[in-house]
Amino acid sequence: MKTRIARILASVAMAAGAASPTAGTAQSSVAYLSQGPNWTNATRTAFYSQDQGSQMIPYAWLSAIKTPDGKPFLFDQLQRYGYLPNAFARSGTNLPIGFTLAGPAGNQMAGMTCAACHTRNIVANNVTYRVDGGPAIVDFQALLVDMVGGVGKVLASDAAFGDFATAVLGAGATQAQRDNLKLSVQTWYDRENEMVTRSLPSADLWGLGRLDAVSMIFNRLAGLDLGPAPTYLIADNIRAADAPVRYPFIWNAPKQDKTQWPGFADNGNDLLGLARNLGEVYGVFGIYHPVKSGTVISNVNFLKGNSANFSGLGALEGLVKKIGAPRWPFAVNTQLAAQGKAIFGRPTESGGCAACHAEKPGVTRPLFQATWATPIQDVGTDSHQYAILGRDAQSGVLEGGKFRLVGTPIPKTTTAFKLLSFSVIGSILQQKLSFIGLGAAPQNKSATQNALAGAFREDAVNPPTDTFKYESRVLYGIWATAPYLHNGSVPSLADLLKPAAQRPATFAVGPNYDTSRVGLAAQQPGAYVRTTTGCDARGSGNSRCGHEFGTTLTDAEKTALLEYLKVL
Repeated sequence: MKTRIARILASVAMAAGAASPTAGTAQSSVAYLSQGPNWTNATRTAFYSQDQGSQMIPYAWLSAIKTPDGKPFLFDQLQRYGYLPNAFARSGTNLPIGFTLAGPAGNQMAGMTCAACHTRNIVANNVTYRVDGGPAIVDFQALLVDMVGGVGKVLASDAAFGDFATAVLGAGATQAQRDNLKLSVQTWYDRENEMVTRSLPSADLWGLGRLDAVSMIFNRLAGLDLGPAPTYLIADNIRAADAPVRYPFIWNAPKQDKTQWPGFADNGNDLLGLARNLGEVYGVFGIYHPVKSGTVISNVNFLKGNSANFSGLGALEGLVKKIGAPRWPFAVNTQLAAQGKAIFGRPTESGGCAACHAEKPGVTRPLFQATWATPIQDVGTDSHQYAILGRDAQSGVLEGGKFRLVGTPIPKTTTAFKLLSFSVIGSILQQKLSFIGLGAAPQNKSATQNALAGAFREDAVNPPTDTFKYESRVLYGIWATAPYLHNGSVPSLADLLKPAAQRPATFAVGPNYDTSRVGLAAQQPGAYVRTTTGCDARGSGNSRCGHEFGTTLTDAEKTALLEYLKVL
């Protein structure tokens, strides 16, 4: 850390930290920030479109449905929801960054990959800068609602379905083909409409730049995957996804020794990374329909019909390891930043940050990968995410499932958290992947299972009475990740250095950036405004309460600290 910061502070040239895009790309107006020597246009291209097994909707359907005003659903590459055009997409595709195509020509599935949620633009001084790995400023809720609504309109009349069927199948399709298509569309709609209706009961549940990822993973797995065919629905397992958090930044994520906002997942080697990413796939349209089976691992076949792309997940984790923290592309007062560095290193009670946020050695995991310490602690921030972690769910097809090596049978009703853990770990074990000597032999299965034991730590999610702990990240690149706190309730680092009662109760969310306040600008191009609550409503999901560190610094000290946070 010292070497890196010293190099930055010594370099006046860092004001020109934006890398030039490839000549001739469709997005030549975007300045690609310098994110380390390993992050190139080749790695960026792969990151933007690497398939991980998500199967959201057949691409032909997505291309054929319409917006409410009759335009093709993909007319703007989904930019109206905040998604970013992909200048590196292969010719002929019209999907934005983070959306994938998989399968044979003519039968391709559109899906999502991590870049959809972890790529953003910031706009300052009339320049648009790309932050790869940064928290997206997108409206995922609106996308889901509108996509499902578009499919619903196809089913609303014979005329609408006729136009849709012709677009998908061609004018020469037989009646049998059209009937089969309608059955498939109806089944898709029944599942996804149930998901949207129950998960998202109000239009403003998440807002721009946030989602309740944990609830949606629970809901998709427990609600859409474990019931009887052909829908696989257990509708009562789908609950309101009302604990929104902002998308985290993912550079240096593989180096954390804990991950997920509440810190319930051990992290720090490729096996734990696979568990982290496989759970994410099951939450973003991965196909997972386990069946009862007398396999040597458990009483469940986890991989029958499973769409997870294990090699693609490995490739994505390798790409994430290459994303460096973005360099601040504007001028820096290096003398002031040096003063801020000294303040950063102070004890917490004196306004310092290093005790929680500096780079320090963490736990060394099996498979010999060192980590950075990621403290998990209660600093008074919004508590609502903990309300969802202990939710019960019917076990469906997983009832009675048991790892033969350890554990007890899955009961009829358990926590959604346990069902997710069982599904992810069971899938990995059954896949018999080889990770640095961990193969398919029984003793190596045991070693693999032991290595995965902390991938879903139940001791970290038992609903507490008055303690709500979240992770504390190393702050490299923190300047590019506004809004702040885990639920995105504070617009800038300058506001975070104020007592909670003085932070903005409302603020606009969008790409426009304030270089002096180090965060979101007051004026944004859209109309979305986030409304927050104070410490009297800590469990609202929108509370700006907590993390009152540095609030007693003088104005001059705060200015110096902000200058230093720009160069981290």
